[in-house]
Amino acid sequence: MTTPQIVVERDGTIATVTLSNPGKLNALTVSMWQKLARAMERLSADDALRCVVVRGAGSEAFAAGADIAEFATARDNAAQGKIYHRRHVHGALKAVGECRHPTVAMIHGPCVGGGLEIACMCDLRIAGESGRFGVPINRLGFAIAYDELAALLPLTGRAVALEILVEGRVWEATEALAKGLLTRVVPDARLEEEAYGTARRIADGAPLANRWHKRFVRRLTPQPAPLTAAEIEENFAYFATADYRIGMDAFARKQKPRFKGR
Repeated sequence: MTTPQIVVERDGTIATVTLSNPGKLNALTVSMWQKLARAMERLSADDALRCVVVRGAGSEAFAAGADIAEFATARDNAAQGKIYHRRHVHGALKAVGECRHPTVAMIHGPCVGGGLEIACMCDLRIAGESGRFGVPINRLGFAIAYDELAALLPLTGRAVALEILVEGRVWEATEALAKGLLTRVVPDARLEEEAYGTARRIADGAPLANRWHKRFVRRLTPQPAPLTAAEIEENFAYFATADYRIGMDAFARKQKPRFKGR
């Protein structure tokens, strides 16, 4: 089996960061979250770089969320959940979002859960017609972490964010484009050409101006008030519910969960 990894390649002033776990549609392991953060931090510090393309390995998926096989050992209780989400996942999302250079997400196939969160932290999102988008975690009995919700809200707004989270539906690319999640949609056969054509147009521009524009946009984006300790505790209260165990067990058994609301 191929080892899950983050692959970084360089072509002149353009870097490609590949999420690689092809046996599981590039689902993200703890190690991948950690390596993604380090890779993006290194690229951000490289003054010779002008654009970063983020993609999934192969052409079947961008990333099908987190690797749920790790949940029993890496996030089985609230204490582990806080480390998993607030350190590993948020650390990677923060590194993608704060990269000084413009970033382009190139999306084939499923881009759900944590995969969608990564794409949302990129500056541009270009998808093939095979793209599929959503955060269906209500089927597993748990709630999105505040830090990860912050990746969705600037793009979607309140109404669409709630539609994504409470309905748990997975959208096709055309609907995701119409609701503001995507920059553009092209046929799959043209996706790589379009993504790297976009990266080259960015790289041909003034790099200092592009970095300033990223900083200016972040500066003018409203920031929420800091979370309280009580709010953070509530964010991970689902670990103590019967519904969370029901959801995880049903997923493992490939059955429909029958939630109890407690």
